[in-house]
Amino acid sequence: MDWAERYRQSVARYREGESRVGAVGDPDQRQRQLTRLGNAAWAAGLCLLMSGREPEAREWLRRAATRYRESWDAGAPPDAWGRPIAAMKARLLAGDDAADAALWALEADAAGAASPIGRYAAALALLVLGRDTEAAMQAGVLRRRGDFPPDVADSLAALAAGDADAYAAAVEAVLRSFETRDEFLEDVPVADTPLVLERLAAPRGLATGLRESGRLP
Repeated sequence: MDWAERYRQSVARYREGESRVGAVGDPDQRQRQLTRLGNAAWAAGLCLLMSGREPEAREWLRRAATRYRESWDAGAPPDAWGRPIAAMKARLLAGDDAADAALWALEADAAGAASPIGRYAAALALLVLGRDTEAAMQAGVLRRRGDFPPDVADSLAALAAGDADAYAAAVEAVLRSFETRDEFLEDVPVADTPLVLERLAAPRGLATGLRESGRLP
């Protein structure tokens, strides 16, 4: 992967979309356009991470988080849980406090969502806020479902329980899943979920460091 070229493409998409967003009058089209800006900024940030350009990556990841929130406030559907999830991930990968995005997810009632993606948003948010007992309950819901990746649910449950061995096995399984998949947001093949899980694991003393992988910086 030519990360520099992919970064340039992502920035070009962002700049082109940014130049048009102010002229979008339809509320639904506007929230979609803002989401596309968030996705392009996210992709740029990941490409910079993979290139070892961390200070620049942080700026683009913060920009992504801001755009995702703007898209939500612009009238996103109430079940658009991918946006607070992406904002939390972007904040965590930027090394920032993701509490604002976590509170956003919980205030939108992610914990009572019918969909697995909503419950995932709740589990991440509760882990961000250090409310591990509640996070364990949400992870338990995800583990009982057949429509959510079990390795991710296991990772969340292990983080909430403070179980180092279970977490190490689960996050390794998540990494393997990223190494074998073909589809990625914005076609940027980066194992972002293991990186985010490690950011949540670190303050709990559970981080594994992750092994070397072509899907990681």
